[in-house]
Parts: sequence; C-alpha cells; structure tokens
Amino acid sequence: MNRDGLLTRADDAGKHGWTDGRGAIFLPNLDDDEHRCTVAPAELDAPGRAVDDKLAACNDAADDRINGPRDAADLAPLTLDAERNLSANATGTVTIAPADKARIFVNGHARNALTADQLRRGVRLQLEGRDVLRDPAVWDGQITVTVSVADNGRTATDSVRMRVAPLMLQNDLQPAQTVLAAQPAKGQGWWGSTPPYQPGAPGDWPEFAKTLRTATKGRELRFLKGTPDGWKDMWAQDTFEPATVSMPTVGGTHTMRILIRSGNLWDLPEKNTPRPAGRLLYRDLRGPDIGVVQQFGDNQAAGVDDLLNMGGNIELLPPYPGYPHGRVYYGSGARRPDPAFLKLITGQGYQSPISYDTSWLLVGHADETVHVVRANNARGWTLAVADPRLAVRLLRDVQRQGGGSQQLFADTRSTRKPTVDELLSGRLTDNEAAAKHIDDQLAILLKATGLRTSELVRLPVFFANMPGYNRLKALTPDLVNGLSVTDRQFAAPDPHGPRLNGRDVFRQATEQALAKNGVRVHWVEDFFWAHLGGGEVHCATNALRDTREATPWWSGNGVSGIVSR
Repeated sequence: MNRDGLLTRADDAGKHGWTDGRGAIFLPNLDDDEHRCTVAPAELDAPGRAVDDKLAACNDAADDRINGPRDAADLAPLTLDAERNLSANATGTVTIAPADKARIFVNGHARNALTADQLRRGVRLQLEGRDVLRDPAVWDGQITVTVSVADNGRTATDSVRMRVAPLMLQNDLQPAQTVLAAQPAKGQGWWGSTPPYQPGAPGDWPEFAKTLRTATKGRELRFLKGTPDGWKDMWAQDTFEPATVSMPTVGGTHTMRILIRSGNLWDLPEKNTPRPAGRLLYRDLRGPDIGVVQQFGDNQAAGVDDLLNMGGNIELLPPYPGYPHGRVYYGSGARRPDPAFLKLITGQGYQSPISYDTSWLLVGHADETVHVVRANNARGWTLAVADPRLAVRLLRDVQRQGGGSQQLFADTRSTRKPTVDELLSGRLTDNEAAAKHIDDQLAILLKATGLRTSELVRLPVFFANMPGYNRLKALTPDLVNGLSVTDRQFAAPDPHGPRLNGRDVFRQATEQALAKNGVRVHWVEDFFWAHLGGGEVHCATNALRDTREATPWWSGNGVSGIVSR
C-alpha cells in the first residue's frame, strides 16, 4: 500500500481507504500473453458490431486461469497472514465489490473460498483486474476486497481498498520505440463503390515508405497490411491512441500498453459498424503486455461528429508545473466527439483535459494546427503552430523577388499546381480566417500552459476553403502534422513549396525555426499517400513510445477539470 512493491506490515496502515498518496494498485489485465486470441480474415471487413464485441471480449482477464508466467506478472499480490489459532472448522471467503471489476486467484486457482488449512498457514492471493476505468460517474476505478473468516459461530472480516491503474497517454517528446504505418493490399481498398478521395490518393506508397524509413532510422518501423476492402483507410494515427497502465512491483514499475481504439461508427453497409481498420489492432498488435480497449456510444447525439472520435484529435502536452503527468488536449466545438469515447480518454483523473475549437477545419483534429516540440526554455518544450500568415509572407517575398511564376507542388503528380501569383491573387480571406481561428486556439493553450507567444515555433501552412463543405483545410502540406521520432528528430511532410534561389522557401523556414530548438527535420514524401486525402505524416503513422522516464502516475497529485473557451 506504500507502493514499494513489497508486502509488509507497513502496508496495513490506511489500507481501508485509497488516496493518491497511499493505496494498493492493480492492472486491467487486457493483454494476451499466450497469443490465444485470433482474428479470422473474414472478420476484418464484416459489417455490424458482433465481430468487434467478440474481439474485445478475448483477453487474459476473460478466462479464469493464469495464462503463463507473463500473465502472473500482471496480477497484483495480496497476502493473508497465518492465523494459527483457528480451528479445523474455520472457513474463509474472499469477495470483491464491484464483483465484475476483478477476480481473485488463490494459490494460482480462481476461487473465493479458503480452507482452514490455508487460513492457518497463510495464503497468497493474486488479483486480476478485468476492465479499465471508462466513466468515473459509473465506476470510480476503485474496488474493495473483503476477507470473511467464520470459526465456531464467530465471524471476522478485513478489507483493503484498491484502484485500477489509469490509462495514461504518451507525449511526443518521448522517443518512439516502434513506428507504425499502413501499406497497400490487393483489392479496391474501400467499402462501397468509390473511396472518399480524389483519383490517385492514397498513392505513391513506395515514396512514402522509403522516406519514412529514412526518417525513422534506428527505430523499429512496422507496416501493417490492411484488407482488400479496407487498405485505403491507412490513417494509423486516427485508428487508435496509445496509452499505458502501470503498477509498482518489487523489481520496479510494471507497465502494460493499452491501445485505445478510436470510437468511430460507420455505415459499411450495416449501420453503426465500428471502423474496420480498428480490428487490425487485435490482429497485429494485441499480445503480451499489449491490450486493446474500445468504447462506442450507443446513440449519436446532436453535434457529435464521428471525425472527431479519432486518435489524431487526441494529443498530450508534456508535464509542466502543476501537471506532473501532462494534459490531454483535443478539438471540439460545434462539432464534438462522442461523450462515451471522450469520457474514456479524459476521465482517468491524472491528465487534466483542455479543449479548443476545431470545428472550422474540414477534418477537425487537434493535430492539424499544433504539435509539441522540444525547446530551450525552462520547461523543455513548446508548441509548433501552423501559421497561415507566415505562409503568405513567404509567398509575397518570393513574388517580390521575381518568383511569382513559381509553382507549388511542381515536383509532384498533382493536377493542380498553382503559382505564387495565383495564390496571392486569390481568396486570401479564407487563409486569414484560418489564422484567426488558430489565434483563438492559442489563446486557450497559452493561458493553460503559461507559454509565451515568443516561445512558439511558427511553420508556414496555407489554408483554403473546401467547396461544398464550407470548412478550411491545409492547401499546402501541413508542416505541424508530422511525427516526432525523438525530441530532436521530426519527420515532416515535404511541403513542395515555391523555390527562391533554388531552395524551397517553406522547407527552409521550417528547418530554421525548428533548428533554433535543437530539432532536425527529416522530409517525408506524403503528398499522394496522405496529403490529398486530408492528412499528413502524423495522421498516416502512429508510435509506441518509451514511457519509462515518465513520473509514475501515483507520484504527484491528479488534477481534474476541463479548460475551454
């Protein structure tokens, strides 16, 4: 209970209650240590929700056995001291409340009854968590384990209060251990007659893969293969949000990854089919010390937009004074995420959320305008920000120096290659509208973090209104929407901007701005693979990061509440 990993008399004090500073912890045992959970090929594109419920129901906590030595390490130990004065008629019972949140193993077997011999010798118990905290209003994550001993008409009880380890998101300054991305497969790649992309997108995967491999050198890079019907849903970031759960043990902190599946419900063709790409998590990633959870709303309330129920809309600020575990930030507004999915993310109690308006964006994700990067300041980080006004200033500079005929996207297969003159003579009010929206976002983030405007890293991104949607989208590749491989290595989408004196001015501005903070840029070719589909490198990748240096969640007080406009 004092969280040193040892069970001693010192743990008895205060065991009937649970606080941030003291109390027993257990893991939600949702991994698959013996690889017994499988996914059939036919299940990946199946309509409806039955497949998803089946896949989520298979994990180490779903059966009543300990699945090998690795599984045993995921269980929380409890002990009952020997009671030598008990008679041979004594019996004991272990109960858990709420009963469905955990299971007890007695000497390696799932049972609740204790014999007189066990009670007189002392008993080692192991507790298995069976779920994560999903909604603090329904369950606060705590359980009470009670032992009742009856002997010759007398009954004695003792109890301990325990808490399930919360889901803790990772931040982009933590080094990537494994980078994940999609790869094409045979087949049309999208459910229905045509994909919701322009012709040719997603395409040029070999160029994307080659440049991403170079940018992530020294890290494990895994390309996940989709299905014939679904491989064009290649948005790895938007499919899930990585998290960890951990507890103190004798050998140090024991950590399990939990992948939070994005809460998307699509009509493919059956109504409210969970996004099939999320099933790849169960096929390719679930295993020892990696579990998957999903949370879907039963009803789509007014204002809920499925686009905002994606991992690209869920990000984490690194720790700073008052927030030792960082803070979740996400986009909301007139369009908002599903409440059930959002509660799973923001209701854990240790990474206090911040929301700001992303409704004006075509997709509507937090990663479209802001990215955490290292900085040479007191806290060690700042925000890289999409800056539409900087994009215009750079274009005007090219124009003044005689480069008005320079084309953007000149070295791509794009059917549209506007010149600098064309962009500057066009509708700049849309680009300025984007700048004002980003100003509003920054007002919230600067107030919440204490960062100064002068500390921001501004990257040029030109925005335009999307006909038929009346929403804004990055016309030029969105430079903030990249992948932090480490705190000093940033994989950014190649902007294919106009050239001045032989150099891409958008590239040059980005490299110089990030270099001031000790960050090197690696350029990734994603124009046809991601950009034309509405995303960038960050959207098309995901990363499992090294969280070992993070402050344990039980060290430092949790902070709750929501900050928004």
